[in-house]
Amino acid sequence: MQLGLIGLGKMGGNMRERIRRAGHTVVGYDRDPALSDVASLKELVGSLSAPRVVWVMVPAGGPTQSTVDELAELLEPGDVVVDGGNSRWTDDEKHAADLAEKGIGFVDCGVSGGVWGLQNGYALMYGGSEDDIAKVQPIFDALKPEGDFGAVRAGKVGAGHFAKMVHNGIEYAMMQAYAEGWELLEAVDSVENVREIFRSWREGTVIRSWLLDLAVDALDKDAHLGKLKGYAADSGEGRWTVEAAIDHAVPLPAITASLFARFSSRQDDSPQMKMIAALRNEFGGHAVESK
Repeated sequence: MQLGLIGLGKMGGNMRERIRRAGHTVVGYDRDPALSDVASLKELVGSLSAPRVVWVMVPAGGPTQSTVDELAELLEPGDVVVDGGNSRWTDDEKHAADLAEKGIGFVDCGVSGGVWGLQNGYALMYGGSEDDIAKVQPIFDALKPEGDFGAVRAGKVGAGHFAKMVHNGIEYAMMQAYAEGWELLEAVDSVENVREIFRSWREGTVIRSWLLDLAVDALDKDAHLGKLKGYAADSGEGRWTVEAAIDHAVPLPAITASLFARFSSRQDDSPQMKMIAALRNEFGGHAVESK
């Protein structure tokens, strides 16, 4: 099938390549002319056959809103817009309602996979009507990992980004647990090789995971993470997870504490936050700060 893809950065560029490798046609647009296949959104829409599917991979908030608004004036009834960025689920509901007035469908899709998605595939959590999702399904199939898992229709519009938000909240707590354990091991004189302890946990333990593999990769590059500053940013989804928990009276002590720990990293050079920063760089290519 044909796909219009808006936003060709770290995620979008690799997604374009993976979809093309699956045999589909992708017309990409980016503000950077060096990355773009076309010069404008109008040209992108004009190069696609109806019914069109246009996938948006731009930052949440204003950039996504302005892109959806422009597409609403360019697309036709029966076309579908997919928001694959990290938008808040409440924004999805607004976008879907606005596009529905023009007969344009909307699907929200949480995407996980970071810089490894091109090779390993992307975990996809999407929300929307079954009819709209069916129009996008070949693209979902191209992006997802091989095998039975890695893609799910989470529910109605907004459910995809809500599921991805909760996924990221869990990720916060898991990274924090690894970081705390690492700091405690480093603090004890009798423990001589923390890196190899982490490596040994990769098989036969109940805490083995891809995040643990990435922690070992980070420690192989810098055994004591001495080159990193103990500072870790938060992308916003951790905050949204805690806010949603408050709204629904669901206790999230571990996730909430992990979010607050990141706030503490901005006050001191926290050893734990060196590990958080290293993990975020390993799985997502997120920037780190050097001393």
